[in-house]
Amino acid sequence: MSIQSIHKLSQLFQPISSRIATAKKFQIPSKSYENLIKYGIIKQINSGMYAFLPLGLRVLNKLTTLVDNEMEKIGAQKILLPALTSVDLWKKTDRFNDNATELFKVQDRCDKHYILSPTYEETICALVSSIGILSPKILPLKLYQISNKWRDEIKPRLGFLRSREFVMKDLYTFDVNLNHAQETYALVCKTYDNIFRNIGVSFVKAIGDPGLIGGSITHEYHYISNIGEDIVYTCSSCQYAINKTITKELHCPQCKQPFLEQHTAEVGHTFLLNTKYTKPLNVSCRLNNVSTSLVMGCFGLGLSRIFTVMIEELSTKEELRWPKHLAPYTVCIIPPKKGSKEESASQYVNKIIEILDQLNIDAILDDRTNLSIGNRFMHARVSGFPYVIIIGKSTMKFPPQVEVHSINDSTNCEIPLDNISTYFHNESIKT
Repeated sequence: MSIQSIHKLSQLFQPISSRIATAKKFQIPSKSYENLIKYGIIKQINSGMYAFLPLGLRVLNKLTTLVDNEMEKIGAQKILLPALTSVDLWKKTDRFNDNATELFKVQDRCDKHYILSPTYEETICALVSSIGILSPKILPLKLYQISNKWRDEIKPRLGFLRSREFVMKDLYTFDVNLNHAQETYALVCKTYDNIFRNIGVSFVKAIGDPGLIGGSITHEYHYISNIGEDIVYTCSSCQYAINKTITKELHCPQCKQPFLEQHTAEVGHTFLLNTKYTKPLNVSCRLNNVSTSLVMGCFGLGLSRIFTVMIEELSTKEELRWPKHLAPYTVCIIPPKKGSKEESASQYVNKIIEILDQLNIDAILDDRTNLSIGNRFMHARVSGFPYVIIIGKSTMKFPPQVEVHSINDSTNCEIPLDNISTYFHNESIKT
């Protein structure tokens, strides 16, 4: 990669606002929400509906890739379903009336009624059922999508934490019987554990509330956060955790230790549904010449909620901070100011770009050399670039050196140009 092909801040669409209009008296304090808007990461379009701007979308795309990789490891196949679901399908499973106030409803020119889908149990069952009776050889079947979902929230708040349009990964599994479905459920939960460990922000897996989706077994994944709307009871002794809404106990049933009560934000949910949806929607396979309803599981990950809460937990009041491998750009390169005594050191920009490219590290060049290094360094910090390489006074030394700042760790050092590879190998940062 050369200086001509690297992404440049001068060309980046990052509308920065000096003032954010929010109804603060109705908001729970957040370290990151206003900064996400202020520093051009997301942009509110309507109440509870936000656009991912270029930097925000890069984060979402990296998170999506992480999830896709883990889904592929367990043989899940990616699909994409229509945004609209027939109301008739939801009536077949008796869910339409229970959810009516939270559904966006539309009607076409033929007077057919649809909803903008908040979840897709009915749709996926209708799809699989339309194929006919399945062969056991195709089971377990695991189909997932990553797409926008909709919920007519009465009080949208804090960006994607409680929004009307959100991004979710929803996986649906089909097994020949309950025993096999339980094995699939355990496999997917293990994969979810891997996803959250790879994200790198501490999480809690708790026994969950099945709610309107239902199910015989259900677990929730939470980030501990003051901006969350849930309360989870956790046991520090045996790590047992349960949503407060489904227990009256104040002590852990496994070790009898008192529960610790923590505010959390739910970012994932898993359900073993049995035949709740497959039976009324005729999803079946032929076993020993007998047609039998398949056992179903569904598994949701709120990617836009993860996006919101992980940065809330990592950021400071002044700076956005992402997990290093999910940041919009891993490294921001800042060359000398035009006309400064150090301007000749700009000759090393290409070499630095080549080194980072060889390491498969994505970088952006702050080529706005009419601005001071300090001004551009502050921009890099508030935008959430975890590493900043400054080409300045140190680069005029012999041998030439650069300043490397690890923003998330609040550390910096001066290293020779030839040691950049070693530095990042030690940091284990790759995209």
